[in-house]
Amino acid sequence: MARAHKEVFDPIEILRALDRRRVAYIVIGALGRVIQGSDEVTDGIDIVPSTREENLPKLGLALEDLNARRADGKLLAAEALADEPVLDLETDAGELKIVREPAGTRGYDDLRRDASREPLGSGLRPSVASLGDAARMLAALGRDEDLTRLRTLRRVIEIDRQLGRGLEL
Repeated sequence: MARAHKEVFDPIEILRALDRRRVAYIVIGALGRVIQGSDEVTDGIDIVPSTREENLPKLGLALEDLNARRADGKLLAAEALADEPVLDLETDAGELKIVREPAGTRGYDDLRRDASREPLGSGLRPSVASLGDAARMLAALGRDEDLTRLRTLRRVIEIDRQLGRGLEL
């Protein structure tokens, strides 16, 4: 089934819906890298949710609030949140990808250690994967199309370290 291009992308609305339901998640992928300083452009959001039993019903409610539906046209069942490695969804606010265990990681608990809460305005402070974890995920994918992104991300890490050393002086 061909996907229709969704012209609406409102990552703030997606993040607000997750926060309203108190979903534990970490932003990864292109939007995570953009929040951390990369110059990419994206039209979707990727998250790694906690798969703990108490979190999945909250995630389900947030997805209902966003009118989420599977991109492949199949029925969105609650079991999919816990069982499917990658769940591509379309929402009224744009594309949302739920990734249980991103390449090169052991999932939410692994990423949570170095994630930071980033202020995006209006009281919104999502947890975002660290620059190092973002680079680790990109490198683990091993895709040629990610080489430029990986170089850019490594440069952002280098600049971040230089700025950090400058503040310590």
